[in-house]
Amino acid sequence: MDFKPEVWPEDPVPEKFKHCKTCGLYKQGTRMVWGEGNPNAPIMILLDNPGAREDRKGHPYVCGTRETLQRAAHQAGLKKEDLYVTYVLKRRPIRAYDKPSTRAICMETHLTWQLENQKPRLVFCLGNVAVQSFFKDPKAEIKTLRGVPHNIQGYPTFVAYHPLAVRRCPNLMSGFIEDWVAMARYIKSLR
Repeated sequence: MDFKPEVWPEDPVPEKFKHCKTCGLYKQGTRMVWGEGNPNAPIMILLDNPGAREDRKGHPYVCGTRETLQRAAHQAGLKKEDLYVTYVLKRRPIRAYDKPSTRAICMETHLTWQLENQKPRLVFCLGNVAVQSFFKDPKAEIKTLRGVPHNIQGYPTFVAYHPLAVRRCPNLMSGFIEDWVAMARYIKSLR
């Protein structure tokens, strides 16, 4: 079956967080993106922050990060119904900000709530920002953690390179796909 990237449905921001100003990123003027895909999916994918989602005319499109992510999921035998994508930061930063403080605030305020309400069976962190934020370890690195499950915050957790890093360095693609396949095999063993 051929792979064709597609715009996944966006998960609306819960009412209680629609006007969140806790971390200060609202001042940058980007809209809040809660997540996309299936909110009831067994796999929660954690990225650093949302990227551009609409073209200049306001039409939704699949950016390179999302295309690479969807391609890897397809190669690992996963369906979009199996996946929910969310972010450490729910807004796309466009200017400098206090990274450690802002990430910690968003993780505690938003991601904790998402985990408690969505109850994924597995968390898949893509990129060092997601890994360091979720593992609560600023020294955690993908290259030493990939390929095996970890128990983090009570969740089986896998890690892989960020899709954008894979696009920039194509030599990472085979390891990226291996990590997706290992994660997919693991989640299927839990069913």
